[in-house]
Amino acid sequence: MSQIKKIIAKLQKKPTPKDVTWDELIKVLNHFGFKGLPAGKTGGSRRKFINDNKMIISLHEPHPRKELKKYQIDQVLDTLKEERLI
Repeated sequence: MSQIKKIIAKLQKKPTPKDVTWDELIKVLNHFGFKGLPAGKTGGSRRKFINDNKMIISLHEPHPRKELKKYQIDQVLDTLKEERLI
């Protein structure tokens, strides 16, 4: 099983794991063609990702810890399902 498939399986696991990291999420989004948009001066920790279909995912980058929260995982999974990527 590829690294991306393992991360996706971990994202879909119920209950949602608390050890999914921001870096793992970036790998998954890049795999599905989402590119990070540059943050503006007042963007703070908000990060936006866009794919070729102009679908935007907007998330706060977690800090100081890098583990994602459940609502972030749910938002990403919902978008990937809506785009029929998973």
